[in-house]
Amino acid sequence: MAERLFIFDTTLRDGEQVPGCQLNTIEKIQIAKALENLGVDVIEAGFPISSPGDFNSVVEISKAVTWPIVCALTRAVEKDITVAAESLQYARRKRIHTGIGTSPYHIQYKFNSTQEKILERSIACVKYAKKQMEDVEFYCEDAGRTDNEYLARVVEAVIKAGATVVNIPDTTGYCLPSEYGAKIKFLMENVKDIHKVILSTHCHNDLGMATANTIAGIINGARQAEVTINGIGERAGNTSLEEIAMIFKSHKELDIETNVNTKHIYSISRTVSSLMNMPVQPNKAIVGRNAFAHSSGIHQDGILKNRESYEIIDPKEVGIDENTLALTARSGRAALKHRLSNLGIEFSQEKLDDIYEEFLKLADRKKDINDDDILMLAGKDRTTSQRIQLEYLQVTSGAGVRAVASIGLNIAGEKFEAAASGNGPVDAAIRALKKIITRQMTIQEFLIQALNKGSDDVGKVHLQVEHNGVNYYGFSANTDIIAASVEAYIDAINKFEK
Repeated sequence: MAERLFIFDTTLRDGEQVPGCQLNTIEKIQIAKALENLGVDVIEAGFPISSPGDFNSVVEISKAVTWPIVCALTRAVEKDITVAAESLQYARRKRIHTGIGTSPYHIQYKFNSTQEKILERSIACVKYAKKQMEDVEFYCEDAGRTDNEYLARVVEAVIKAGATVVNIPDTTGYCLPSEYGAKIKFLMENVKDIHKVILSTHCHNDLGMATANTIAGIINGARQAEVTINGIGERAGNTSLEEIAMIFKSHKELDIETNVNTKHIYSISRTVSSLMNMPVQPNKAIVGRNAFAHSSGIHQDGILKNRESYEIIDPKEVGIDENTLALTARSGRAALKHRLSNLGIEFSQEKLDDIYEEFLKLADRKKDINDDDILMLAGKDRTTSQRIQLEYLQVTSGAGVRAVASIGLNIAGEKFEAAASGNGPVDAAIRALKKIITRQMTIQEFLIQALNKGSDDVGKVHLQVEHNGVNYYGFSANTDIIAASVEAYIDAINKFEK
């Protein structure tokens, strides 16, 4: 009988730490329910002490899901643990995830402490957390760069103090797979009572080895994998849930299974991508746009003769319909609704009608309507409730001509108009906008990204705007990159103009 691997999803905690990808509570609940439907065992819902918003999200997620364990992160600080326990009060199954750095870099430079004092803090925080609830996970931050002998001492001590799960993070993504696997093996062979707890992997992707390290850890005895949807997370990201699930589904000889219903993978991937405004790279394993695309004539011939010639995974196993309906200007509402449903998005008939009208306009301008275009349209619909909305934008520019822009805004039902010239069409449009919205704002980051290729492409714009010492992020997508830039700026303003 295959051994069980527990899937610990931290999309809503580690994944949400990506700049510009913050979610509101309603969006977090939507993803949490999708994770429950996917079959994950543990949902790390947030870091409650960090903000009232994070605390509230953990509370509401605890109420919203039924069978997964809801987990809250803390530092090795009693106040953190107390607040985490309070945030989990409604969870049917709950866990506190507490810990501290154990590497020389953390002990010496972060804490200005000693190994013995860190060991004492580790024991104390587990004992305190154990008073709050039975299920306590301890993380040895930067375990990847921690000496194995000292790491074993810490792990043995926290097991004795009452930990039920011990997390061995490769926090900086430094380890080679052979090193990380050997580290887990060392703990399995040298820590007293190690079989009383579950060892967990938590690998980052700084050197592109997160998935390989996670697999090495599991092969050597870890039985919980900490992952995120699409591999999102701090810096270069975390181990991808979809990759771990499909590796063990594909390699039956490893005799390890998860509870993941893989047919929901593509749907939740697109939902997370849409809500977090994070495009999935086309060549991303399992869920990328090109993951099951074949352009080589030799490959196409092989696929037509036998799919397994070039595909080790049946696309249907991850929720991708090989016979997806092609969307054109001649497609009806039913086809659009079907595609939205496949992407994990549901709308009322009234909203669907509005999106369909925008879809027809886009289809008239673009030859190829893809999933990213559909997600853009769905996201655009969500902006209709914003306080500040773009009514119109007209720009005149060209070689040897100074750019001039006229803009119209609807602010809480009141109409405003302005015009300005600038150093190029985008600058002119932003200057016109600033004549209406006179708050002191500074653009810190301006990123334009094409979704596909071609002159009819949809462009995505990400903006970071500083206002009163706080950064706000804006996003938009449009075939008109000037309009997308203005819409992204308005999106950022709406987040502090309540």
